[in-house]
Amino acid sequence: MAGERVQIYTDGACSGNPGPGGWAAVLLYRGHVKELSGFEPETTNQRMELRAAVEGLAALKRPCQVDLYSDSAYLVNAFQQGWIKRWQQNGWRNARKEPVENQDLWRRLLELARRHRVRWLKVPGHAQVRWNERCDELARAAIREAARARPGTGEEAPPAGD
Repeated sequence: MAGERVQIYTDGACSGNPGPGGWAAVLLYRGHVKELSGFEPETTNQRMELRAAVEGLAALKRPCQVDLYSDSAYLVNAFQQGWIKRWQQNGWRNARKEPVENQDLWRRLLELARRHRVRWLKVPGHAQVRWNERCDELARAAIREAARARPGTGEEAPPAGD
């Protein structure tokens, strides 16, 4: 099934929750680094964490063995602790019998993950893990860049110059 080994680091950020958000993924393969990032004008931090993983997996052109690193317990625990299987068995309802939030992203993530052999790995946030820190920078930069393009969308950029 899965061939080459790829590492993917992911992170999401939000200015307000909900509010403007950014996501980022860094793909590492045979000494190559590919950085991806994006922005949504009104979202949540959890959605951005999931979106980062979706975009990272979607960037792979063929089945791979993937080590996916995230500082999101929400994302990693859903796979490591079997939450996602229980949600599916319960008709996408959580333990409180409420609809699971972010079903669109969870479903897309499952679809993408089926093409690969994915290990979901938790890294501590803001703990000097090089590529996790880089993802955080990229996600926050996506918010700032969008704010420059559309004032009032989040973390306003300071005036240039000085």
